[in-house]
Amino acid sequence: MRLSLGEIVQYLALEPEALFGEISDVTITQAAYDSREIPEDALFVAIKGDRTDGHNFVQAAVKNGAKAILAERYTENIAIPQLIVQDSVKALGQIAHYVRKKTKATVIGVTGTSGKTTVKEALANVFRQAGKTLVTPRNLNTQIGLPISILGSSGDEKYWVLECGISHPKDMDELGAILEPDIALILNVGPGHTQGLGDLGVAWHKTRLLTHLAEGGQAVVSGDYPELVWKAIGTHIERLNFFSIKPGVAGTSSYLGEYLGEGSEGYSRYKISLPKSQFEVEAPFRGIYGAENCIAVAAVASLLNIPNDLIIQGLHTLKLPAQRFNQYQLKNWRIIDDTYNANPLSMERMLQASKREGEDFVVVLGEMRELGSQAESLHKELGQLLAQIKPKAIFWKGGLGESVQKGLSQEGATIPLIFLTEPQDFRQQLQEANISQDSSGTIIFKGSRANALERYVDEFKQMLAAKD
Repeated sequence: MRLSLGEIVQYLALEPEALFGEISDVTITQAAYDSREIPEDALFVAIKGDRTDGHNFVQAAVKNGAKAILAERYTENIAIPQLIVQDSVKALGQIAHYVRKKTKATVIGVTGTSGKTTVKEALANVFRQAGKTLVTPRNLNTQIGLPISILGSSGDEKYWVLECGISHPKDMDELGAILEPDIALILNVGPGHTQGLGDLGVAWHKTRLLTHLAEGGQAVVSGDYPELVWKAIGTHIERLNFFSIKPGVAGTSSYLGEYLGEGSEGYSRYKISLPKSQFEVEAPFRGIYGAENCIAVAAVASLLNIPNDLIIQGLHTLKLPAQRFNQYQLKNWRIIDDTYNANPLSMERMLQASKREGEDFVVVLGEMRELGSQAESLHKELGQLLAQIKPKAIFWKGGLGESVQKGLSQEGATIPLIFLTEPQDFRQQLQEANISQDSSGTIIFKGSRANALERYVDEFKQMLAAKD
């Protein structure tokens, strides 16, 4: 959306002493905080972080095409306008909120512990069937990423589908105040970022988004998590809609998803029950928890009067985001790349959805980060889950492998737990576990981002290709 610097100055109520350079004829259409990637007509926002200070890269941003600077301190010898504020991130959010107030698009905010990026993409793909749609690029879902996404809007969208991710107690209030969604979707809740969220619980923090609904807005919330249901009811919003994959659990819910079994390769079949209709869809998910994704998307879309055929088309043609349950066949192996991130809820779901009876199942897992005081117990529970799933071998990267082993031992499991070293050693470790080019089955790679398990995916693929 085109914004003049004059509009921004007026909305931020900046005094003349905070302005440097001629602003009268300058407009911006986007924002950026990485000086190496400056889109056309962009406002460069200098942000002081824990590791780097964006103010040190203002000159580089100008060289790479920035149209104006938003910063907390003045930089000398800059030929473009500078707006000096007390807090760059807060000011960026205020500008984004100004754009949100100007848009005529219907705004959907998406949050949850597991799968919110995938569901965000699914929603966007459905809405694209009905009109122009703005969607959060990648996972730009923070107090920096969300405003960057909003400022990238063209101004003529029919829908906005934007993701809200939280790690600290005040995050959702800050994101909600920027977004003011017309519909807020809470997909699920489980342990995730518990180290930073404190004692109030994940469900409480997620439902803070509901308190920032636009006038006349409504919520779409899973009814399958009791704490989430009670916290959502406790916000006292008038229009609260529950969906479920467990008949009867959500009480008066009129939105029900059901897993019907495997469909064509890489797809599953689901039944969707809405207040006035039912239909089936094939979507690129696996297992029962794909039903949660499908019914959440269908519930939001139906509330906005999107026809069922467009919902079916949008779900069926969805391309999953990179490193999020991407599955493909290579030689005799079905490889599942879910390396983007991990928490206990997503780990449990992906493991259960990945295994097929009657074939070898190998798991390459990494430490689940940011769990705070619950980390050891949750990793022990993962070991107990793995004992029930019974993979052929478990490869582990990062810390807390000892807790996983405790869980395995407690269940009497004798599954090999192999601690990964460097990716170049992975091929040898696979062979020692009797897994080679001639083996077959399913292998899943999943762990928190810091484990960089995608490097092990590449090494496994190279091992299979080495036979040619």
